[in-house]
Amino acid sequence: MNITRRRGTIAVFITLGVLLTGLTVFLNITWILHNEGHLALLILGIIFFAILVAGVVLNTIFLVREVRRNERQDSFLNAVTHELKTPIASIRLYLETLQRRPMEEAQRQQFYSSMLADSDRLLTTVEQVLKAGQLGQRHRLQSRTLIDLGTLVAECVTITMQRHHLDKDAIVLAPVPGGVRLRVMGIVEDLRTAVLNVLDNAVKYSPDGVHVRCSLLITHYTWATLQIADTGVGLPPDQYKRIFRRFYRVPGRTMQRIKGTGLGLFLVRNILRQHGGDAVASSPGLNQGTTVTLTLPLAASNGVPTLEDASMEKA
Repeated sequence: MNITRRRGTIAVFITLGVLLTGLTVFLNITWILHNEGHLALLILGIIFFAILVAGVVLNTIFLVREVRRNERQDSFLNAVTHELKTPIASIRLYLETLQRRPMEEAQRQQFYSSMLADSDRLLTTVEQVLKAGQLGQRHRLQSRTLIDLGTLVAECVTITMQRHHLDKDAIVLAPVPGGVRLRVMGIVEDLRTAVLNVLDNAVKYSPDGVHVRCSLLITHYTWATLQIADTGVGLPPDQYKRIFRRFYRVPGRTMQRIKGTGLGLFLVRNILRQHGGDAVASSPGLNQGTTVTLTLPLAASNGVPTLEDASMEKA
């Protein structure tokens, strides 16, 4: 119902903008016809009406963007509300059950495990919301350290597999070609968040089975590249850039059934760009998986990263 109402509002703004633009153009033509012999008035009128047309067009664009931004924010609030209420309700139910009746130790331990999983989900949601608001400030205040990217990715793979209770072959981390150690300068907490968000998405958007492959390699001699490829729902080409916007969720019934805040990939791209890198997505098509590629500049002595510097760090 809300989506239909918003689409109607957007249609009204666009129609009104077109009508006002048409009216302004008509008045401009009328002014030109009535003042053909007065050059100064003719030029003045053309400039004035051009400004009016530009103002109407820009105002219409602004209003449409505001409606869409409000729609994304409403979707974000609904998603965050769900992501907060669901684990809290689950934890409360388990606690009330433990309080009301005795049970065997095995079942009690199962309840504890479920509550820990719910608390992790709750903590992840809270951290994403907080980090979205504090990312720029932390980027300015925190000092950067030398990070072994291979070790960091391996830790993130282990955390993701434990968090989602996956089999050991669900996420595969391929060895780095040549056995080199890829080191980057950065804030380890932020980079861990970025990698975990991409891995969590790869798992969430693989409803028919998780098969994720992570590859680390050196590209263009000076860049460390991490590719995370899944075999999930995939993406249409027009979504490659949009998925990195704040609060954005891919439309479609399949996508909307998968809960999320719309902040994960927004954080990923911002973190990577603050570290001098970038994040991009690609997909062969719907239901053919998605590959998210993260790139970071290699760290090296004297500030000039080279392949030889990376090769000196062989395991």
